[in-house]
Amino acid sequence: MAYLEITKENIGHEHICCALGAKQYEQAVQEKKQWLCERMEEGLKFHRLDERAKVFIEYLPADKAWVPINAPNYMYINCLWVSGRHKGSGHSKKLLEQCRKDAESLGMDGIVHIASSKKMPYLSDKRYFEHMGFTVADQADPYFVLLVQKWNENGADPAFIRSAQPQPALNEGICIYYTAQCPFAAGVLDDLRRVADHREIPFRTKRISTREEAQESPAIWTTFSMFYNGKFVTHEIMSPGKFEKMLDSLK
Repeated sequence: MAYLEITKENIGHEHICCALGAKQYEQAVQEKKQWLCERMEEGLKFHRLDERAKVFIEYLPADKAWVPINAPNYMYINCLWVSGRHKGSGHSKKLLEQCRKDAESLGMDGIVHIASSKKMPYLSDKRYFEHMGFTVADQADPYFVLLVQKWNENGADPAFIRSAQPQPALNEGICIYYTAQCPFAAGVLDDLRRVADHREIPFRTKRISTREEAQESPAIWTTFSMFYNGKFVTHEIMSPGKFEKMLDSLK
């Protein structure tokens, strides 16, 4: 199993796994690459299988992470993804080992990652991470869990940052918080807007553009979080058809 590290030097001509071959996401992929380059200045690492596949891990120091957590001297995993025929081939274990190696080389106390309390799309399988030695450090409604693999028992206990509620101006109708971290998140917004406009439902998006905004955000999953009338609904990046059904259920 050969892996490739994506760096500022090779990212221009290497793929980053997301949205492979999907032309409708090309602009979002370029924005993701720019976002990655900026984070690499802050210590982000990106390793993928050295072939055309969706097998990768992306991580950075937790104090630089774009999520509302407090985890000093930990490494934070943005995303670990192994899909299709590559599942069950040991890639996740190998990629996690690389993350731990890098964290230990920096003298860190452990690794943290956000998952869900039950199996859900776009969030890691909590049971797999527990199998790999992670435990639950904290929980946040309605289903988010902060997992930790801690090798220095004297290290701080990671936790979610409890933030304020969404801005009042964004409370009516649908409001989606998102970042450039995931091409699928940015790429689906226009389709969802058309559905909401057809149904005359107010629709706003709030792009999180800085780490500080992310860490103060009402969204736990800052990659993509949907609110309806000021209340969190889902983190799931959904198709227009599924969005239609969700709107029906919110009536």
